[in-house]
Amino acid sequence: MQGTTRRSADKHIASIAAHGRLGWQKESGYGRRALVETAMGRYKAIIGPRLRARSLSGQRAETAVGVAVLNRMLNAGRPNSVRRPHSAS
Repeated sequence: MQGTTRRSADKHIASIAAHGRLGWQKESGYGRRALVETAMGRYKAIIGPRLRARSLSGQRAETAVGVAVLNRMLNAGRPNSVRRPHSAS
């Protein structure tokens, strides 16, 4: 390791020491990769593992349609929650 250059691991360790583990996770965007991998897994499971179109414009259109279908399916399965006023008993 060079004199003033710090490895990224050292920066993370210092951030954990300063902000705590949850603060570090929020600061570094720690869970973002897991969220992206989950979204891609859903897409591939429902739409398929590869694009069928050959041209770039066709691939873009195919992806847009696939994302629209996936979003519609996720919205259909999401509960519609309504906040009820708290009643004192």
